[in-house]
Amino acid sequence: MAQDNKNNMTLEKATAMKTLSSSKELYTLISLCTKLPFVICDPETFDDEVLMYEKEEDVKREGQRFIDQKIPLQIVRVDNKQFLNFYANLFTMGVNCVVLNGYMPGEYKLQLSEMVRKPGQNMPNGQPWVENPELYLTAVYFMQEIRRMKITEETQLSDELKEMQEEILAHYSKGKFIVAFDDKNGVPLLKQTNGDAYQPIFTDALEFSRFNKDNKLKGVVVEAAKIPSILVAEAKGVVVNPFNINLQLPITRKQAPKTTEPETGGNK
Repeated sequence: MAQDNKNNMTLEKATAMKTLSSSKELYTLISLCTKLPFVICDPETFDDEVLMYEKEEDVKREGQRFIDQKIPLQIVRVDNKQFLNFYANLFTMGVNCVVLNGYMPGEYKLQLSEMVRKPGQNMPNGQPWVENPELYLTAVYFMQEIRRMKITEETQLSDELKEMQEEILAHYSKGKFIVAFDDKNGVPLLKQTNGDAYQPIFTDALEFSRFNKDNKLKGVVVEAAKIPSILVAEAKGVVVNPFNINLQLPITRKQAPKTTEPETGGNK
């Protein structure tokens, strides 16, 4: 009996892996708060999960549970040719589990590492691989909730959100990031509606490539501790991954030490 159960589990796993890799298309939920796959945390395993569905009617029905919680979501179709990039992006986000047909009979959960190889093992020209999955993931959870609160006009931060804020700063302080610059125009700045400008930085190469679609920018890897030294004067701080989490951090620019005129002695 135990062997039969093991065989059944192996067959279910193989079927799920084939579905997630060979289907013509799949459907997922995108958070309108981050423009990224909607991430949930399993309360028992603490896996950070993304939901995938074989049929559009299934994702509409099962996704309604989140809509009822006033979580702004959008259904997106992922074509087979997009699968590899989609799963690779989950790695950089810190997601570790994909749920096929979540909340349905026959739901199956697969560890992301069992499906695809983690990107970044071999970078061209010996370039260092940069990633900040802990920061990225915490920021995703934070932004999913904080922007939902704005929509529902909630104002009180929970203790959990306050803890996330502290975690974000802790992860940031330990990270290395890609900073963009242009040989001709210098460092790009992103202006907010109130006129404040922030210097963009990126958690990984995939995020930098989104910003650098025209391939006109260069990227330099900078430790968080050194970022204040390279901030331009106009910047109020940095904005991490501006195309999705858009996490603004009011990092202060490091000022050069002031010089003073040496005192000169004279005869009285």
